[in-house]
Amino acid sequence: MRHPRPTSAASRSEGEECDLDALREAIDSVDREILAQLNERARLAERVGARKRELGEGVYRAARERDLVAQLVAENPGPFPSEAIAAVFREIISGSRALEERPRVAFLGPEGTFSHLAVREKFGALVDPHPVSSLSGVFDAVARRKAALGIVPLENTTEGVVTETLDRLAESELPLCGELLLPVSQHLMSRSGSLADVRQVASIPQALAQCRSWLDRHLPRVERLEVASTAVAARLAASEEGVAAVGSSIAAEVNGLRIVERSIEDRSDNTTRFLVIGGHEPPPSAADSTLVVCTVAKTRAGALHTLLEPFSRHEVNLASIHSRPIPGKPWEYLFILELEGHRQQESVIRAMAEAEAIALSCRCLGSFPRTPGGAP
Repeated sequence: MRHPRPTSAASRSEGEECDLDALREAIDSVDREILAQLNERARLAERVGARKRELGEGVYRAARERDLVAQLVAENPGPFPSEAIAAVFREIISGSRALEERPRVAFLGPEGTFSHLAVREKFGALVDPHPVSSLSGVFDAVARRKAALGIVPLENTTEGVVTETLDRLAESELPLCGELLLPVSQHLMSRSGSLADVRQVASIPQALAQCRSWLDRHLPRVERLEVASTAVAARLAASEEGVAAVGSSIAAEVNGLRIVERSIEDRSDNTTRFLVIGGHEPPPSAADSTLVVCTVAKTRAGALHTLLEPFSRHEVNLASIHSRPIPGKPWEYLFILELEGHRQQESVIRAMAEAEAIALSCRCLGSFPRTPGGAP
């Protein structure tokens, strides 16, 4: 009777290595197939771009991109994680869009701010970020065609509404074409990347306050330095040994810093909602929001209630209402309403017509596709 020869550890290792090489070759083959399909998609995108130019349509279509990703997530059989699909296709779409036109997007600078991160998260890497010094400057850059699009913060789950954005929206004629929900995740960063080297922590007061518990636990005796922006803090950390900054991941990337600790904020639900302005007004989609600005007679009892009643009667949901002072008219206010639905939707048209008959003035600022999980 013949007995099987014992297998040595060396021969097992060689066999496992051969199996691993075969798997790697299979992955390489799949990667080449993916590359071929990406280039086929790119050729189709070029044809789409040519047709859009003939029709005078804009490059950016927020609803199309949103619905594409949602459909792919719904159809994903796995094991590739659905959570990664949005990030992968953001860059695929960004690359395809760049073949049509690489858009310049204005944002509240400098580089390394959360607004800069919002540009990256919304449009991908193949975009031309255009930092400006104020929120009003974002509107002006788009209005004067120094940028094709702009991105502005509208509200934050912790701090509430951004009043300067509301004021500029109320007077702007620019289309609204999209939104982004950006989780505000604060990272500690420095040149060395070592917690033991930190002698000062720099950031804006709001960021330091949002990370107070973590800083109290891990750096209780380290000085906290308040500066004008998280981007300024990151530049300071890049120039001085022993200084760490609290800010966004893109601030670390722009300034060549290492992350000491990620996500040190005390609340994980802190999120900022951004609006995309400029471009072409989007057509109706499966889920839209509409912004409207109205004024009512100051002396008429129940005027605001009367203004809002048509929306309830026509079953148009009011997601929010904000009041802002009217410049040059002390103690008089305009009201900015956010409605669920598109301005071309029949129920919104009927409700708006009745509201216009009641209000002193009533103007639709625009409709845009909502982000999944966003307001209302």
